[in-house]
Order: sequence, then C-alpha cells, then structure tokens
Amino acid sequence: MEQVTKKGEGLGLIERFFKLSEHRTNIKTELMAGLTTFVTMSYIMFLNPIIMSKTGMPFDGLFLATCLGAAIATIMMGLYANWPVGLAPGMGLNAFFTFSVVGGMGYSWQVALGAVFLSGVIFVFMSVTKLREWMLDSIPLSLRLAMTAGVGLFLGFLGLRFTGIVVPDPDNVVALADLTHFGFGDFGAEAPALGFLSFLLISVLSYRKVFGAVIIGIAATTFIAFAMTWVLPTEFFVVAESAKSFAPATGFVSYNGMLAIPNFSALEPIFWKADIVGALEVALIPVIVTFLFVNIFDTAGTLMGVAERAKLQDENGKIKGLGKSLKADSVSSVIGTAFGCPPVTSYVESAAGVAVGGRTGLTAITIGLLFLAGMFFLPLAQMLPGFAVDGALIYVAMLMMSSLKALNWDDLTEFAPAIATTVMMAFTFSIANGIAFGFITYTVLKVGAGKSNEISGGVWALTALFVAKFMFLG
Repeated sequence: MEQVTKKGEGLGLIERFFKLSEHRTNIKTELMAGLTTFVTMSYIMFLNPIIMSKTGMPFDGLFLATCLGAAIATIMMGLYANWPVGLAPGMGLNAFFTFSVVGGMGYSWQVALGAVFLSGVIFVFMSVTKLREWMLDSIPLSLRLAMTAGVGLFLGFLGLRFTGIVVPDPDNVVALADLTHFGFGDFGAEAPALGFLSFLLISVLSYRKVFGAVIIGIAATTFIAFAMTWVLPTEFFVVAESAKSFAPATGFVSYNGMLAIPNFSALEPIFWKADIVGALEVALIPVIVTFLFVNIFDTAGTLMGVAERAKLQDENGKIKGLGKSLKADSVSSVIGTAFGCPPVTSYVESAAGVAVGGRTGLTAITIGLLFLAGMFFLPLAQMLPGFAVDGALIYVAMLMMSSLKALNWDDLTEFAPAIATTVMMAFTFSIANGIAFGFITYTVLKVGAGKSNEISGGVWALTALFVAKFMFLG
C-alpha cells in the first residue's frame, strides 16, 4: 500500500491516530472534506436559534449553544469513532421541541429539555446493549422512511408559514399569500416573495452542485433585500415568526461588523436548565418516544449511508466502527441538553465531505473546529432576515421528503401507513401524532389483510401504547 503521509514531517502522530494511509487519504484531503461538510451544514447555526428562540429562549445563547453542541459532538465523533461525520442539533427535532411540546402541549422549554435528556439517556443505554439492534430490526422500513418524510413535510409547512407564503384563511384554513407586492422598503409585504426566492436560489445551486449552495442562497437573498432599501430599519434585523410580525421601525441598528468575541454569559439562562423531574410524567411518554425514534432512525440511516459512501466496510461487508459511531451520537444527545439544545444527531450532509475524499475522524475534527470559529459570527446571524433563512428551511424539507421514493408502492399495507404518518405530522401539527397514527394504521391494515405475521413484537407494543395514549391522554 502506498504511503500517503510521509514520516518525518512532524505529522506522524496524526497519521497513526487517524490511520490515514490505511484509509487511503491524507491531511489535505481530510481538511478540505471537513470544510466542505461544514459549509453544507452550517445553516444549522442560523436555523436552530431562529426556531428554538420561539420558545422564549434567548437567541444569542442558542446561537452559542448550537455552535458548542455541534463542535463538542463532532470532535468526539472524530476522536472516539474516527468517522468523517458532522453532528449538530437535529432539524425536525428542534421544530417538534418548539411547536409541539412547548407551543402545542404547553410545557415549558425546561421540561421539554428534560424530555430530551431522558430520551438521550435511553438512547445511550440502547447503544451499549442489544436493544438498539432490536429497535432497528422491529420497526418496518416503510414507517422509518415515513418518519423522515413526515418531519420534512412538517418543516416545509413551517417554512411556508414563517415566510408568509402560506397564510391563515377563515374558509380554507390556509391560503396563498399575495405575492404580487414587491415594492421597496416594506419587508413585511415582500417577505413571501423573498423567502420563495431564497428557496429557488438554493435549489438551483444545489442541483448544479455549487459548493455551499445553502449559505450562498441565504447570502444572495439577504444582499437583494439590502439593495432594496437605502437604510436598514431595525425591523430588518428582527427574527420574526412570520412576515406579519416584523416590528415597526424604531431606529437604526448600531452595527460594527460581522464578527464579535463570544460572550459566554449569554449561555447562563439556558445552560443545564433541563427540568428532568418535570419530564417524568405519563403524558410525556409519547414525547420522549418521539425524540428517541426520530433520533435513532435518523442516526442509523445517516451513519450507514456515510459508511457505504466512505467504504468503511471490511472484507465481509460489515461496517467498521459502527458501534462506536452510534455510541458517540447517542452521548451527544445528552451533552447537547446541557447547552439547551434539542437532540444532537449525525447530519446527512456529511456525505458531501465524504464525496471529496473524507474518510477519517480528522474530517470530523475539522468540522468541529469550524463550528467553534462560527461562534464569532453572532452579529452575522442576528442580521440575517428571517425570510432568507426560511427559504433554506423549505429546501431542507424537500430533501427529507425524498425518502418516500424508497417505499414499496405496490403494497397498500406498506405505503398507506407511511403516507398516514407523513400527512398527519403536518396536518395535526405534531410529529408525535403522526408517528402514532402511522403505527396504528400499519397494524390495522396488516391484520385486515391477513398479514399479521409481518407485525413485529415491537410494533404490537408501540401500537398498544399509542392507542392507550389517545384513549386516556387525548
């Protein structure tokens, strides 16, 4: 085997620790792979604080928490598992946290964090026992695919609401906003069109495989919005829930650049504020199960996909280091809770770094260090208009929904429960309800079709749990 990294260059320790030659890679390739993955997933630095801040948690603290949680988790993945995978707070899980648990069920964000902590502890326990394998084997593929797609549809609806593209309607529940107004200076009216423009730019750039398509799309939309006015009113910098909630201009923003030294005191209001005792109630069992399920299946699918692309299998086709990577991911969920984050999970964008040659944990450490550097860009995060970032949210949603293409569309007992799961997540505005309807539909259809032998013990147990939940907890 050709020696890729030469000895005597002061880099022998890195070579031996990450086994670069064994993986047929080198330091330069690993660094470039890390940069590539970071750029493709860096949108989470902006999206997660925007979504989570709607619970009442401070935006600046959430921004630092997102960067720190992602950095620590990713560096741990690199050092412990030696895998080229980036981790960060999970998209979809943060929306479930904000809009279902806090907004819909009325729990405080502290109690919601307690539920995240408990689901993380269970995930760690499952990762060091055979329970993880049992869970992955017992849940049918169709429902696993539907969970990803359903979270995507849920996110897409949120993105359409936040930009103001979709608005409430007294007759039809929702309707399309007026997209014809495109003047100058009135960002409340222009947000729907600019948000849709952001989505289109990101989609076109991604199709053409432009490096950093998401960030470029957000930046381009922001610059277009800048160009539409000579002055920048305060409202432009406000992260708004929707186009209609931009605050009236009360002055001008004092802005001294895009960089600032992190003020870690901003973390104090959310650092280790999880209310674990408050989360120990029967009504929160479906919430904990939902955090656990989405995290497990998202993680498993991402890690297996990355392993295949990075050729991390041995001669027998077994994935090398999968156990360590799953343990690193599960522990990251618990660590993220300390910083006030939803479950921290592996990102499918890691495949971008693998595509340019990333093969080892050196790629992951590079990603983690770049997230640490990202903490200095809080002023940039605060100045991005909500509609520019929400366009990225819609784009991410579309990617997640593509998992439905792997369904068996010839078997009604497989695709109908998957569609029920996906649709009910968005239409009931609850990821937990979508999962519950999916399991119940799957079990009833299989029994009705005379295929009860295809129902695993895990599905029977979970179906009973969800039926009991609707009967006794509503």
